[in-house]
Amino acid sequence: MNIVCIGGGPAGLYFSLLMKKQNPAHRITVIERNRPYDTFGWGVVFSDQTLGNLVNADEQSARAILQSFNHWDDIDVHFKGRMVRSGGHGFCGIGRKRLLNILQQRCEELGVELVFETDVADDQEIAQAYRADLVIASDGLNSRIRGRYAASYQPDIEARRCRFVWLGTRKKFDAFTFAFKQTEHGWFQAHIYQYDGDTSTFIVETPESVWRSAGLEQMSAEQGIAFCERLFADQLDGHALMSNASHLRGSAIWITFPRIVCGQWVHWNGATPVVLMGDAAHTAHYSIGSGTKLALEDAIELARCFGQHADAAAALAAYQAARSVEVIKIQSAARNSMEWFENVARYTAMEAPQFAYSMLTRSQRLSHENLRLRDPAYVAGYEAWLAERACAQAGVALPAGARVPPMLTPFKARGLTLKNRIVVSPMAQYSAVDGVAGDYHLVHLGARALGGAAMVFAEMTCVSADARITPACPGMYAPEHTRAWRRIVDFVHASGDAKIAIQLGHAGAKGSTRAMWDGIDQPLAEGNWALLAASPQQYLAGVSQTARAADAADMARIEADFVRATLASDEAGFDWLELHCAHGYLLSSFISPLTNRRADEYGGSLENRCRFPLRVFAAMRAAWPQHKPMSVRISAHDWVEGGITPDDAVAIARLFKAAGADLIDCSSGQVSKAERPLYGRMFQTPFADRVRNEAGVATIAVGSIFEADHANSIIAAGRADLCAVGRPHLANPAWTLTEAAKIGFQEIAWPKQYQPGKLQLERNLQRDKQLAAANTGLTPQQVAAKLLEA
Repeated sequence: MNIVCIGGGPAGLYFSLLMKKQNPAHRITVIERNRPYDTFGWGVVFSDQTLGNLVNADEQSARAILQSFNHWDDIDVHFKGRMVRSGGHGFCGIGRKRLLNILQQRCEELGVELVFETDVADDQEIAQAYRADLVIASDGLNSRIRGRYAASYQPDIEARRCRFVWLGTRKKFDAFTFAFKQTEHGWFQAHIYQYDGDTSTFIVETPESVWRSAGLEQMSAEQGIAFCERLFADQLDGHALMSNASHLRGSAIWITFPRIVCGQWVHWNGATPVVLMGDAAHTAHYSIGSGTKLALEDAIELARCFGQHADAAAALAAYQAARSVEVIKIQSAARNSMEWFENVARYTAMEAPQFAYSMLTRSQRLSHENLRLRDPAYVAGYEAWLAERACAQAGVALPAGARVPPMLTPFKARGLTLKNRIVVSPMAQYSAVDGVAGDYHLVHLGARALGGAAMVFAEMTCVSADARITPACPGMYAPEHTRAWRRIVDFVHASGDAKIAIQLGHAGAKGSTRAMWDGIDQPLAEGNWALLAASPQQYLAGVSQTARAADAADMARIEADFVRATLASDEAGFDWLELHCAHGYLLSSFISPLTNRRADEYGGSLENRCRFPLRVFAAMRAAWPQHKPMSVRISAHDWVEGGITPDDAVAIARLFKAAGADLIDCSSGQVSKAERPLYGRMFQTPFADRVRNEAGVATIAVGSIFEADHANSIIAAGRADLCAVGRPHLANPAWTLTEAAKIGFQEIAWPKQYQPGKLQLERNLQRDKQLAAANTGLTPQQVAAKLLEA
């Protein structure tokens, strides 16, 4: 093949040497606009895993790269005058110039043509001149080729919120260092790492609004660098900051990060494919150091695909199929990391230990157990700090000598203390008769109350007969309902130390439907009742009944129904009360602009749309005993254009907090069938994180939390105060006890009747670890690490 690579960065050079190594008969030319020793930027970072990929791909260049690396294991976080260090992270830094020179030399050894100081204005002209069978567009994040064929590549380019400047210093750092500084204008942060014997990268970053407020927009390059030297004088110890961007003037040294995603990576000029690679195809934020990693792994995969497929079209299809999945994973983690740094101010009320933990786990790739494997002493120390703090908040004694995992620390709200941070989600069971919770509910909720969770939520319980979702939904609108619930509450209280909560709601336009297994959201075949909503609404277009808009009389009756149910819930002995304002049910229909089109004082602005739910909540709070907590479940994201957003969720939470809510239960969706959620593990936790740390109110995280590692990471990082676990509790009522055993925490109390099962489970888990270690030749710790990576 005749191959032309436009752009002599890591992607183009590495692909060229790999292809030449694969088949010396290929004619490969790399065309670069700069001189051989010109480069911008300072150092680049690789993980130990990336280094392994390079060794497997080309050992000779990998050996030269390894010999040039500066390696470190520690991360230091400087915040509010404190430094928190954690180890075992395994990173390597190398100068970008040195990396390019190694790859250039290896290309020359293999016979790749390197053409410098040539700016390609027309890729088609170059392709014709070299009679190219394949053109690689590795021309960087400002790729001309990507722009020229935008209709094919379908790029989505988003300029992000922070300004940053890429500098260097002769100060040597023995750890990857993050420093955070508060100014009168806002927060600045520095990302610092040493990459050779005498030089460190020093990236300074701040939100655009802070950058402008500080006057950096008006400063010369020299003045801006001097500003950074003064701000981070503690880290620099008298050393100067240096810039190698001499081609930029004034504030142009401060740039924004472009997040680039392309729908397609291949454009065909006739029979000649033009293939995007590296930053031309995608970017990943520098805070996880993956841009160069992605570029090199693009090169490895494309060379591998050409080695496996004789047909270019098949090779390129395989390349995009394989790489697009991996890139999405990295970009997802990079977005989490990037957004954390863009919103540092959100977390600055935290104390230094928790702030550092939040930063370390920001991408959600690094979890609590990952951290424990890397640095057991750091995690043990942090767990001890967190447990002491939690016990002090709850007013209980710290267990002597026990290592208490974050999810098993106590939590206090008003006069109620929960023994740990796990609650069983309210999950619709559709098993009541005429609104009465029966034996099924006693067994269902009773079993889960014995399973180690701190509290069990009864499913949404309806405040009137016409408030039910289905005829099989439980209610709290008749004396027999109160008596039935009292029986269940008494069992939970008598059988252990778990608490029990009730969630009160009104189905609104989603009512008068069949049980889930008979056709979810489908209207009843007969026996339907009239429906109410904020505005006239049909939940399933052409299928559902049409709900009429609630008028003043309806709203007064509904408010009275909620108050009556609140009083009955207290009479039944419930410990906790939650108001359901989510998922498109009646009160949710007032909050979301998708379903509220009212022109009165209950429609229009967000404050107006929340007016009726807040009115109901205030009446309930006045009726509910002051020593008992109340939470509110909200849909923090409608997942539909024009619907509720996470920004709105923070505002909604503030309104309910002001009205007396103790916690906000952060769910999302189910308001419109047009929704397009982005599912994944812990996918709704970011909503709880934002609400907790911006609105300053405790939160419950929900959604795809299915193992102890998730819950421990969420609680430890301060992303939520409680974790609601639903479906795993359907599969295993003793989920909390089981997960505690899996992570080796034996001090958790089991019901005395179940003690033999506790001992057997712990023995079985220990045996499984030993067998896995024996079968793989790995230690139990290495087996655990592999499972966490998976």
